Amino acid sequence: MDLIPILLVLVSAFSSIQAVTPANSKLFREYIGAEGKGVRFSDVPVNSKVEVHFILSFAIDYTSSSSPSPTNGLFKAYWDEDNLSPSHVSATKALHSNVKVCISLGGDTIRGQNVFFKPRSINSWVSNAISSLTKIAREYDLDGIDIDYEHFDADTNTFAECIGRLLSHLKEQKIVSIASIAPYDNDSVQPYYLALWRKYGHLIDYVNFQFYAYDKGTTISQFLDHFETQSSKYRGGKVLVSFGTDGSGGLSPENGFFEACSKLRHAKKLHGIFIWSADDSKKAGFPYEKQSQTFLAITK
Repeated sequence: MDLIPILLVLVSAFSSIQAVTPANSKLFREYIGAEGKGVRFSDVPVNSKVEVHFILSFAIDYTSSSSPSPTNGLFKAYWDEDNLSPSHVSATKALHSNVKVCISLGGDTIRGQNVFFKPRSINSWVSNAISSLTKIAREYDLDGIDIDYEHFDADTNTFAECIGRLLSHLKEQKIVSIASIAPYDNDSVQPYYLALWRKYGHLIDYVNFQFYAYDKGTTISQFLDHFETQSSKYRGGKVLVSFGTDGSGGLSPENGFFEACSKLRHAKKLHGIFIWSADDSKKAGFPYEKQSQTFLAITK
């Protein structure tokens, strides 16, 4: 029997299956700098036994005028640059070898108005985004990029192609090594991210799913159901669990968030935790950041 054709078929079949990697339950991520609260990296506790990603929020392709307008992929830093500067990044990385720094694109609003994904064309937006983000990434010594557009003036394919081509270039050129997306369960938002996932999911390392966008009073069982539902939509992806410290919805730490995390970890489905946001946590002294990282540091 000629085994070569059989082996070729097996290799082809194996290569078409998305690799399933073990859950890394020691990953902690947090958005920082969006609300001008004066928070610094050094304010946030860092446990040496976990991997910590700070996500600067946000880089936005809008003008900085009193009535901001889209700039077709020409991004600028809109986080608190006075307290989260390139020198602060380098100092934090020098102090903590387990810290990485990313930036998030888009966000919800700028100066009270919605931030729209609004490219003039795929090619022009991608070209501008590559140029402007490469400059920011090198200035800040960034490790990753997060996609958090929440309003859209384009079709789903245009979004998928623009973001997908951007991520392809940034990763291929080793400008960043980490990519994530930040969808939530909304009929005007999720279809864009699912279109991106279908075409370019192999480039996306983490799904920062906004579980805090669900209703307040979410129960543990509801939370676990939401997790299974979203994991099935982003099949093969590392869907991170999350909560907000801004009084938003979802399952809160007081109501059983860490109990739900324990169940996911026991089932080997916990890929990490992220929090929105350090700005909101500062007033209370970051108790949930400490609790999250202590929980993640436990070896199971």
